[in-house]
Amino acid sequence: MFACNLFGIDRQVYYRKIKRKNNKEAKAIEVVSMIHQVRKSMPRLGGKKSYHLLIDDLKSMKIGRDKLFDILRANHLLIQPKRSYHVTTNSHHRFRKHRNLILGLEINRPNQVWVSDITYIGKREKPCYLSLVTDAYSKKIMGYYVANSMNTESSVKALNMAIKQRMSNETPFIHHSDRGLQYCANAYQNTLNKNGILPSMTQNSDPYENAVAERINGILKQEFMIDKYNLDLNIMKKIVKESVNIYNELRPHYSNHMLTPNKMHLQSQIKMKTYKTKNTCKNIFASV
Repeated sequence: MFACNLFGIDRQVYYRKIKRKNNKEAKAIEVVSMIHQVRKSMPRLGGKKSYHLLIDDLKSMKIGRDKLFDILRANHLLIQPKRSYHVTTNSHHRFRKHRNLILGLEINRPNQVWVSDITYIGKREKPCYLSLVTDAYSKKIMGYYVANSMNTESSVKALNMAIKQRMSNETPFIHHSDRGLQYCANAYQNTLNKNGILPSMTQNSDPYENAVAERINGILKQEFMIDKYNLDLNIMKKIVKESVNIYNELRPHYSNHMLTPNKMHLQSQIKMKTYKTKNTCKNIFASV
């Protein structure tokens, strides 16, 4: 007599239960392996975007998004957002500041508005600063430059890289930034004027006025962890280059309807997603 019969359990029911349990464990192991594979290039990619990248394989395994999150939670693989903030804007200078041109503006195509920012990515022993120029519509990083100081020359180099990638001379074309010294300086403004680009700047210290740039900074830091290294400048440049390439080519973006920035940048038919800010009394452009 089998032990299960002593407890009033049907033997077939018992073995089916064992089989289902083993199948679930095997699927969970396979899913964890798939997540680890994705996170080799995007270390802190969240569950929603991971599901989008793996959707075909997960559907064949009959695993939906909720089940994926259950597996991630059980294996301590859910990504907890990190928040860090370093002030890199010096708006107390003699140069001219420009008004905000993107308040209330509907952005509906690539190369209509670029946003720029500088973010701190180094350690105290070896500080590094990353200058970024991003397309507000597609979220594609158009230009970037890594330096060990916050000089205007670095920001100009990032801008020139972006200009080289520009496919056409569409108008109107706006460059939006904070009121930092680097963006107000003559060298930067002369580069904008030379290429027929209209300068636009935040009016307050509210980060929502440059929300796209702040968001891209956060993605590179939180998901690609480019600020955790304490390495020489040349190595940091290689790390940033690889991270930007992966971000542009492989990472799905929620505001792009899960298209990568590169794919979103190649068309203008899709309406990008925008979100209201917490301070709804202000008419502030905030798209993430």
